[in-house]
Amino acid sequence: MPARPLALRHGFGRVLALPLLSVALLSPALLPTPAEAQSTEGVEFGFAENGDVRIHYATAGEGPLVVMIHGFPDFWYSWRDQMAGLMDRFQVVAIDQRGYNLSSQPEGVGAYDMSLLVSDVAAVVRHLGAEKATIVGHDWGGVVAWNVAFSHPEMVERLVILNLPHPATMTQAWEENEEARAGTGYAQVFRDGNPDDAEVFFGFPMTPVTLAGWVTDPEARPAYIEAFSRSSFDGMLNYYKANYPERDADGVARGGNIGADDPPLVQVPTLIFHGLLDTALHSDGLNDSWDWIEADLTIVTVPDAGHFVQQDASELVTNTMRWWLLMRQ
Repeated sequence: MPARPLALRHGFGRVLALPLLSVALLSPALLPTPAEAQSTEGVEFGFAENGDVRIHYATAGEGPLVVMIHGFPDFWYSWRDQMAGLMDRFQVVAIDQRGYNLSSQPEGVGAYDMSLLVSDVAAVVRHLGAEKATIVGHDWGGVVAWNVAFSHPEMVERLVILNLPHPATMTQAWEENEEARAGTGYAQVFRDGNPDDAEVFFGFPMTPVTLAGWVTDPEARPAYIEAFSRSSFDGMLNYYKANYPERDADGVARGGNIGADDPPLVQVPTLIFHGLLDTALHSDGLNDSWDWIEADLTIVTVPDAGHFVQQDASELVTNTMRWWLLMRQ
């Protein structure tokens, strides 16, 4: 089914019980940028509190809750096409992870520990008054989504993962496949580097413009540049510093805090998308995924898509996700 355009409502839904008018007048930066507004019809915005951290989210539609978690470097807007394609049957909520865009940007590596990233998602689900949700994640959002399923199985109704293999099979691929292992080099640079390093981001400094370099949609790029201009570059790298495995003497990434060490079996239906042109996360990481999932597992590989498969193959991802979710209602 083709996605219908989203309709912008300048409403903040459940924004910590603050009156809408005062929020809009006092904090105009919280409203969508003109670039975002082109594709955000029907979307409302709010915040969920998790201790001292506020998680900004966009929400559209009504029905069973679907929570979408972006990766690096990205923000809620990554899911605009999927929101448009699902909002007639689901409440689709796309969050800004901590450190990004309008969410809180706590200081220190420890503030980005995986347990806290997981707790942010749980706080959003509780804030929206739901007991369960379909959890969708891409890249770092995928790592977080897997770990929500590991640590809060009672909260996860279904699981959808994009270009982030199961942590156990991903690390297995790093050990067994030299090409997969070589693809992790950038992450070690992020883990060891700092935002002001001249070549920390694939040979470039971290700036809003360089971070948005992967965005192929010229109409979306200004929204990304603006979102990154109000994001924390230290926070972005702290995901790697706090959680990413460190290479051992043989060059294999081991340990870390991504849920790779004997995690519990996933008990819910799981859908995995993987763009095969991804040079960072090798498709060999998909092997043996079924050994870690006790419910039905669907794997969709997309030969002509890269790491950002939800945008590279937007129609395929959206329509497949819609069909898969509806047949399980």
